[in-house]
Amino acid sequence: MREVGRPVVVGTSLGDVWQDVLSVQPDPEQWIIVTTAVVALATVLLGPPWRVARNVVTIAHEGGHALVALLSGRQLTGIRLHSDTSGVTVSRGRPTGIGMIFTVFAGYVASSVVGLLGILMLMSGHITALLWLSIVFLAAMLVMIRNFYGVLSIVVTGAVVFGVSWFTPHEVQGAFAYLFIWFLLFAGVRPVIELQSQRSRNPSPHSDADQLARLTGLPGTFWVMVFLLVNLAVTALGVWLLFF
Repeated sequence: MREVGRPVVVGTSLGDVWQDVLSVQPDPEQWIIVTTAVVALATVLLGPPWRVARNVVTIAHEGGHALVALLSGRQLTGIRLHSDTSGVTVSRGRPTGIGMIFTVFAGYVASSVVGLLGILMLMSGHITALLWLSIVFLAAMLVMIRNFYGVLSIVVTGAVVFGVSWFTPHEVQGAFAYLFIWFLLFAGVRPVIELQSQRSRNPSPHSDADQLARLTGLPGTFWVMVFLLVNLAVTALGVWLLFF
């Protein structure tokens, strides 16, 4: 049996790993949950840390597009992540219809929704399982990445999550998991505000909001407001679930 927090020994079996992943860990102390929430919020609000951490939001954004594209029956052909924290997901299928609408819509709400789902897992005590599920998601995305920076982003993010889940005690895993999930939950709102600011300065027909406008006939600003309201509601629900 692997002793958490120590390097893996040769005798560790797949059954030991599986048991460890599925085990229930105790919640961190309340002050740790609150502190990680404050740190995550500061990361979203402050410029320098946000410019680095936003790469994680881009991964969630493009992953949301990709997952919904597959679920709606579209053929996923590739994902690119760029150093300016932009990204693009390409899929084949009908250029119109409900599947395409959901695929385009998914990007800007993905971070907050993933954050809420993560909170539900944390509330059930499945901290290690959450970290490993994140690794599986990143590995699945890696197969579809089509540029070097995208590969680098996925590998670095996955390595950090794997390192924490494999080599640290449950107390560290818990603090990291809450920080990670708080960040995803809070980080859904700022990109929407940045989207509207960019649309005001330099309108682009390729933004998700403007693509939705062409698909539905509703103005792009309407879709920006929908993104914002959904993310605010999901964020409020996540905070309520943990603190009230």
